[in-house]
Amino acid sequence: MLRSLQAAFERAAMERLTLLLNHVLAAEPVATARLAVHAGATVQVQFAGWPSLLPALPVVAYRITPAGLVEWLGDERLESPALRIDVDASNPARALADALGGVRPGVLVSGDAALAGDVQWLIDNVRWDVEDDLAAIVGPGAAHAIGRVGRAIAAGVREMVRAASTLAQRVGAAGPGDR
Repeated sequence: MLRSLQAAFERAAMERLTLLLNHVLAAEPVATARLAVHAGATVQVQFAGWPSLLPALPVVAYRITPAGLVEWLGDERLESPALRIDVDASNPARALADALGGVRPGVLVSGDAALAGDVQWLIDNVRWDVEDDLAAIVGPGAAHAIGRVGRAIAAGVREMVRAASTLAQRVGAAGPGDR
């Protein structure tokens, strides 16, 4: 029963993630144009070194549609995707802290170089304009205020992660007699 609940949660989460990705892509005509060139190509993301004590992560495989959006392929593991991205997930806590601090994880990319270049361009240039989406619901003034608070919280979390990382490095560098 626990496995079926986990599978249902994973499916729902991946479907929502796919909707979010397509929402962000659709807001940028340049992004969809860059992806449309690769219609039919598949991209698979794998998390290398994921700790076996943690629940397994779902398969993250997408097919690019003719509209330049992505279609999640469910639990399908691809034999030979056009682009394969292996993300270092050997230390999930560290990866989360790095992500909150704005540091990208270690990644190994293999496959179609043109597709890899366009995916890299998307990562570097496409951002979700949360404030714009909120404005459609609560109005521009409230959306700006919520955005300002969100940015302040994010900056505080990044600073906290930076300070914790610095402290951890100092403690790790200190010898046994120094403590």
